[in-house]
Amino acid sequence: MANLSTTFLDIPFKNPLVGASGTFGFGQEYHEIFDVGQLGGISSKGLTINPKTGNEGIRIWETSMGMMNSIGLQNPGVRAFISQEIPRMQSYGTNIIANLGGNTLDEYLQGVELLNNTGIQILELNISCPNVKAGGMAFGIKANIAYETVKKVKEICHKPLMVKLSPNAEDIVEMAQACESAGADALSLINTLSGMAVDIYRRQPVFNNVYAGLSGPAIKPIAMRMVHQVSKAVKIPVCGMGGISHWEDVIAFMMAGSQIVQVGTANFVKPDIMLDMLQGIDNFLEQEGIKNIQEIVGVL
Repeated sequence: MANLSTTFLDIPFKNPLVGASGTFGFGQEYHEIFDVGQLGGISSKGLTINPKTGNEGIRIWETSMGMMNSIGLQNPGVRAFISQEIPRMQSYGTNIIANLGGNTLDEYLQGVELLNNTGIQILELNISCPNVKAGGMAFGIKANIAYETVKKVKEICHKPLMVKLSPNAEDIVEMAQACESAGADALSLINTLSGMAVDIYRRQPVFNNVYAGLSGPAIKPIAMRMVHQVSKAVKIPVCGMGGISHWEDVIAFMMAGSQIVQVGTANFVKPDIMLDMLQGIDNFLEQEGIKNIQEIVGVL
């Protein structure tokens, strides 16, 4: 067998596959189906400083090439994550990435301070959340706002800091470089694309918030393009995601510059699909005479 292990931010990963934030929860439901300890890591459900019940109305809508979601960051809050979820996740024997969101800079900073003294390996800062104090502007749209946010977080963060980028940014390369300049240790991309669905019989938008996040195979070419652009423009490592559904997609994202990848929507189609991906990757590397998966990173 080829060596599928890799390192990311000097942290050993058994393999480059990570359960993506939101879609993988905290791993518990998937662990009932397969041993999630076989994965390189799990990125937690998006966390906020206080518990959130999420959005009302329809939250999930299937599309021909993926799905749309308007969950609204439903989560138990950072404190409950620390006391209840981290101990369970640690028992799985894989890396824990805590995905942290917030509506204000103060909320981000409070969350970081609480997570600093926990057993998580990486803090993934989700800057695609609405910034209430900026009239609804997301932290991840304008590079100057993202820079200030990441800079403040980095000043107090004791964990390796990975910033999750929004594809809705004004300029994804400028955004990535701003986050790197502000002190980010790594970048993950892309988050969902903003989309819309219409119920033609009700003659109304499907979602109460009108617009929702699109994920799945439809966004893969866009995600891969952005991963490639960003990985060429920054010196810090990149975690790629967006529509990864087959082992071939993992290989392609890594060749485009991803050191590790997150798999999301595909888990809803087949809960243990990442085990299939690992087998496919291993077969490919063996056929191609590649002994270590790190050899393919950024070869494009």
